[in-house]
Amino acid sequence: MDDETLDRLVAEAKAGDAEAFAAIFDAYAGPVHRFIASRVNRPSDAEDLTQLVFVKALEALPRYEVRGIPFGGWLFRLARNAIIDQARTRKDHLSLVVAMTRETEEAGPEARAALRDDLDRVAAALRDLTEDQREVIELRFFAGLSVLETAIAMGRQEGTIRGLQFRAIASLRRSLGIEVGPREARERLSTAPVAVQARP
Repeated sequence: MDDETLDRLVAEAKAGDAEAFAAIFDAYAGPVHRFIASRVNRPSDAEDLTQLVFVKALEALPRYEVRGIPFGGWLFRLARNAIIDQARTRKDHLSLVVAMTRETEEAGPEARAALRDDLDRVAAALRDLTEDQREVIELRFFAGLSVLETAIAMGRQEGTIRGLQFRAIASLRRSLGIEVGPREARERLSTAPVAVQARP
């Protein structure tokens, strides 16, 4: 969804248009759910928190003002706060990789074993990151937020987010034994699936 369409939908939703809010929900429910699922232990908690985020967004929408703050960043800040609130009452935190290891029924035992080995390596590499670095990776690449949206969600400056992302990726490469030159990195990014590429 482009920025102009999103701005129009937000304005219409603020004016009470339920269909506009439904369109916003359709656009953001998946990324918000994936982000939350990467941070909580139970799938049912992720579903409940996702619903809570959109209820809070609907309640707070009349007070939302653009003022240079992208709607996505504002929404993910609500999601982050919901996760923090839940963590205060519960101590079950789940990493991004563990959430992604839920295998599908179609995968055979060999494919599941290979996937498990790869994910175990990635999980170990992610554990070496700082909490802030992990959160930047989750927001930028798992939820697909832009640098500005990630900065708003985390309450940081854009330069700080870029630095955290750069250091996190360098650390992951070292931990996983992935050494790529600038040309190969550009080629990998240009052929990567769109859903995995983060926005600038």
